[in-house]
Amino acid sequence: MKKIATIVSYKYLPAESGGQKYITTFLKYLGEQTDLVVFGTKNNSDIKGKYTLEKCFSNNPLSYIDIVGLIKTYRLLKRNKINTLIIEHPYIGWMGILLRELLDLKIIIHTHNIEYERFKSIGKWWWPMLKFYEEWILRKANHILCITEEDRDWMINSMNLDESMISICPYGIENSDVPNDKKEAKEKICKKYFIEPSKQLIFFNGLLSYKPNQEGIESIINNILPLLDKNHFNYHLIIAGKGLSKDLADTLSAFKHVSYVGFIEEIEEYTKAADIFINPILSGGGVKTKLIEALAMNCNCISTKTGAIGIDNKTCGDKLRIVQDDNWVGFTQNIIESSTTHSNISEDFYKKYNWKSITQKISDLI
Repeated sequence: MKKIATIVSYKYLPAESGGQKYITTFLKYLGEQTDLVVFGTKNNSDIKGKYTLEKCFSNNPLSYIDIVGLIKTYRLLKRNKINTLIIEHPYIGWMGILLRELLDLKIIIHTHNIEYERFKSIGKWWWPMLKFYEEWILRKANHILCITEEDRDWMINSMNLDESMISICPYGIENSDVPNDKKEAKEKICKKYFIEPSKQLIFFNGLLSYKPNQEGIESIINNILPLLDKNHFNYHLIIAGKGLSKDLADTLSAFKHVSYVGFIEEIEEYTKAADIFINPILSGGGVKTKLIEALAMNCNCISTKTGAIGIDNKTCGDKLRIVQDDNWVGFTQNIIESSTTHSNISEDFYKKYNWKSITQKISDLI
């Protein structure tokens, strides 16, 4: 098997956000295709995959400039005779460039967003400095993996990078077909929260301390729920995720048909149980992993245009309805109309987004 390594300079185990889950499952399946060593931080839990985790880096922001971790990584790369190194996110790309000079490595930068654009969209003043650094790192890489076609096009058109040095590594899914136990999953969740099974079960989840998701909750409270109630729609909304503020939690508790359940480990079961998944996101870059997971569970999905960035809508059919940002009347109307949609998502969706096929392509590339 091919010997490769990757650096993940932040905690990703256990996965508590869509980005962390992306890393977890990417490494899990890449570890089945290659002889993989991961250099990570000391606060990660036990691995979930067939690879070796070396806890080289500190548990704080200094991990991005951790010289002791750099020395440990250098020694392990040399000892294991590894010549391909994947850097997760460009933040620690400087370390990869230095290690390449010392060990004659091939460096692959694995981007999850155009990072400076993401921080610009949520109002961080220092985004121009990140833009300079991010573009410098990408230009220095031997190859780049990005999640969406939009990011790849941006790199080609805005940075004039050669298209041959950029490959797509989309967010993947573990199932390869439509789940056959959605009805049972819904019955289980409805019983747990004393919900009438005849109601349309709507679901939203995410890291709720993250500003774009906070804004999504505010849109649900201020725009979507009042319109659903005005239309006498027969629904119950479940919201899951860590970090919801007390003020928003208190406001949600006033709605009769809403349950906030906090952080849950078994997120796939809740997604599978849902009839409708909503994604009212107005900021933040990159593909929304929770939307791909909901489509994989054959949910009817309603998303803003911003929230659907990076999704190949051609593979989704009528399972994904995209509404212009801030058009909450249209968003709500699509929720109501989708309750009568009973078709399955296409086989093409699973062919494109299945993790085994994605990581096989990455392994062949390496």
